[in-house]
Amino acid sequence: MTKDPIYEQLREISWRRSLTSAEASRLAGWLAAHPEAQAEWEADAALNETLAALPNVPVASNFTARVVQAAQREAFGPQSSPRRSPWPANWWLRFVPRIALATVVLGAGLLSYNHGQSARRAEWARSLATVSQVASLPSPEVLKDFDAIAALSSTPSADEELLKVMQ
Repeated sequence: MTKDPIYEQLREISWRRSLTSAEASRLAGWLAAHPEAQAEWEADAALNETLAALPNVPVASNFTARVVQAAQREAFGPQSSPRRSPWPANWWLRFVPRIALATVVLGAGLLSYNHGQSARRAEWARSLATVSQVASLPSPEVLKDFDAIAALSSTPSADEELLKVMQ
């Protein structure tokens, strides 16, 4: 909230250790002159007490090296990291299972198509055998009087006038 150097110095000291009586009296004098900072100081003090009550956590032996390495990585940005090839030397190994599956599917499709063609050819052969066994068709001379025969087989239409008279 405030950038007063006295307040900031006392606040940083309170993060590390408890204030001495001289520092506490200096803080009380400063807070009396700046009552608007009282709430912020109390919140900081409560946070410091809570953090002090937490147990110490063991840190990895290479913690500092890892932090420095991460900071350097962040400072130099991603452009300084070594570039990897988008296609590693054994890129084709990723595609072997896919190629094998595609080959199996294609082979099964071709076998199925061939089986269907064989079934159609067998059906055509049976049809040709059946047609070849049928007696030959009659000659066209039999059909020369077809119109006269067709006219005889048709029945005449009903006489409407005669039907009206009969009623």
